[in-house]
This record gives sequence, C-alpha cells and structure tokens, in this order.
Amino acid sequence: MRTATVIIGAGHAGLAMSRRLTERGVDHVVLERGEAANAWRTERWPSLRLLTPNWQTKLPGMAYGGDDPDGFMSAGAVAEFIARYATAIDAPVHTHTPVRSVRASDDGYEVVTDNGKWTAPTVVMASGACNLANVPPPAAAVPPSITTITPTDYRGANELPDGGALIVGAAATGVQLAHEIHCSGRPVTLAVGEHVRIPRTYRGCDIFSWMESAGVLDERFDAIDDIVRARHVSSPQLVGSSDRRAVDLNALTDVGVRLVGRLGSIVDGRAQFSGSLANMCALADLKMNRLLNRFDEWSGSTEHERPEPTRVPSNPALELDLTSGEIRTIVWATGYRPDYSWLDVPVFDRRGRLRHEGGVVTGVRGLYLLGAPFLRRRRSTFIGGAVRDSEDLARLICRDLSRRECPLAATGAGRVG
Repeated sequence: MRTATVIIGAGHAGLAMSRRLTERGVDHVVLERGEAANAWRTERWPSLRLLTPNWQTKLPGMAYGGDDPDGFMSAGAVAEFIARYATAIDAPVHTHTPVRSVRASDDGYEVVTDNGKWTAPTVVMASGACNLANVPPPAAAVPPSITTITPTDYRGANELPDGGALIVGAAATGVQLAHEIHCSGRPVTLAVGEHVRIPRTYRGCDIFSWMESAGVLDERFDAIDDIVRARHVSSPQLVGSSDRRAVDLNALTDVGVRLVGRLGSIVDGRAQFSGSLANMCALADLKMNRLLNRFDEWSGSTEHERPEPTRVPSNPALELDLTSGEIRTIVWATGYRPDYSWLDVPVFDRRGRLRHEGGVVTGVRGLYLLGAPFLRRRRSTFIGGAVRDSEDLARLICRDLSRRECPLAATGAGRVG
C-alpha cells in the first residue's frame, strides 16, 4: 500500500497533522497501536488532570466547548476530547495497527505493521514523548520485599501495599502522587532533585494566563541558547484542581511529607541521597522569581507578590534503610522517554536522542516529528501547541512532496473513514 504520508500515532499530535494534511489534499494514513488517544485511555491514572486550563485545550478546528473553561480536564476527559476530534475530522485512522519497523527505501520509507506494509515518501512520528517510564539504574538494587511501580502502571493509592512510600522525583507527577498517596494515610518520603517551581496562580490569575499573555509560550526553539536542555526540563510542580491549590514542596511539608535529596544509589539495601537538597530548592526558587519578575516587567506593575521560599529540613536524611519495613513501595516518578525501537534509520545522537530541528529530522529527507516537548515553541509541550506546530510541519511536508512531484499529494486516494 502506498500513500504520500504515514502518520504514526493517533493522539492529539497525529490527529492534528491529519487535519492539516486533509486541508491540503495530501493522501495519508494514521497508524495507531490501539484506539485513538490510547495512552490517555490505558497509561494514565484516573485522578490525573491536565496542568493547563481547559481554555488552552484546542486542536486545529476544534476547541474546548464546555462550561468550565478555567477548569482542568481529567485523563478520561482528554481521551474523550481526542476521540471526538478524530471523528469530527474523519481522520483516516487504522486502529490496532502497531508499527514494527520504519526503514528507508528507494523512494522514501517502508513502514511495516501487524496489518501490512505501507510505503511513503514522508513519515510523521507522532507517537508521543511519554511512551516508556524512565527508571534509573538504582532500581536494580531495590530489595525484593519492596513493591516498585511507575506512573504508567499506577492506578490509585489504595492499590499499593500498606506502609510507607518513597516517591523518587519531584516534578509534576512526583508531587501529585506524593500528595495523593499521603492523603491515603501512607507515610511518604519524597526524593527531590532538580525541579521547576512555579505558582498555580500569580496576582489573581492562573500562571498559564500570564505565560500566554507575556509571550513565554511562543518562544521559539531557534531562539533558545541550549534547546536540548530546554527540551528535557522537568514538568513544573503544578496540579490541576478546582480550588487552584499549590502542591509545591512547602505544601507537601505542611501535610507531613518528608523531603530528602536526590536518590544517588542503593547499596546493601540502603538508599543514599544527595546532600544538595537546599541548593536544588534555592535554584528552583531563583528561577521562579525570575519568571515572576518577567511578568511584572511585561505588565508594567510595581506590585510584587512572591511565594514563600521553599522550606528545607535543617538535616535531611542522607540514608534510608529499605530493609527495615518502613518503606513498602517505591514510585519511580523520574520522567518518561519516547519509544523509537521500531525506527531503523540512523538519526540518533550518542545519547540515543532523535536529532531534529523544530520537528524536521536531520540527516535524512522526509522524516518529521510532532508532539514532543518544545518542538518549535515552548507551547509545543502542551496539547494546544499542536495547532501551530502541525501547520508549520504540514507546510514543510507539502513543499517536500511538491519537489518530489508525488502523485498522491492531492488525490485523496486510499482514505479510510
């Protein structure tokens, strides 16, 4: 089977690209391993909510239309939103069609799936940036008596063993799960490394309203000094809730969560933590205040509000005996990474990261990426970022196809309803 473009993944990014290509009359298919929005259906815990307000949840031709624009969608609501979008745009999605390999061919790429083989001059990888939990090396030394779990498999605190929990990682996922598990009555210890602290609200407005208005979300990838680092910054310590509460380290300390430094190693059943907790928190506070200063300067206001500096224990524990029975569960909230195990094209750097410039994979022709953090703009990290990113990449794909004089670029042949 041949088409002009194969899109891999029917999440928000893949479907946004499908809409853009349909607008341009480009023949294409969308290959999805499960159903549309598969990850939101099967790999997110039920209580999870978006960090961004509902008014920011939009895709090309479709925006949030509910009665709570300032609320935050649950994982289930996100899945429903994306599924409705797939139906509304009549996307040519082939469900339950996992991709097994993508390799270069004489006239583009060969895409092998469980349901046949496709060839196309262009391929868009929109399978997501959070396919695999990023479990660190110390996990191999955890005593067998302790249950270990990643956020991908977490479904609720009541499914965990009774007893204490060690949460490793203090980005958005780590602080949310630390709070939720603590509220279940389990003692929680949170291992804190480098993190991003921003308040849920500032001077009466949601923090994303400030970032939208001040132009922070529109900062481009080619205007950032170290874009590789920017693309791997952890998600901010936020939670989407109706009361807009803060769930930063101070809030967790107030309810009784114990803070320790970054987990360095586990030796003979003893977890060893860095002594840099105070420095990590001071750095996060410094960066937060720089951002808030930017908002003040943009608004021309002399009014300054600043959250209380992060309170750090005077003598945080440097070791924890994992064999004592105090800790029964470890949650690895240490981030995610994409899964490109099916990509048989030499486009990776020495650290195994995909090389690209704003979603255009470098070193080859016709290979594109969509739906990755800070792909073309800072807003690329969020669902609404696909609106402009998909427009940019669709234009580049059409230019590529026109130069190849691809006969499928505007036929509409091979579409699947």
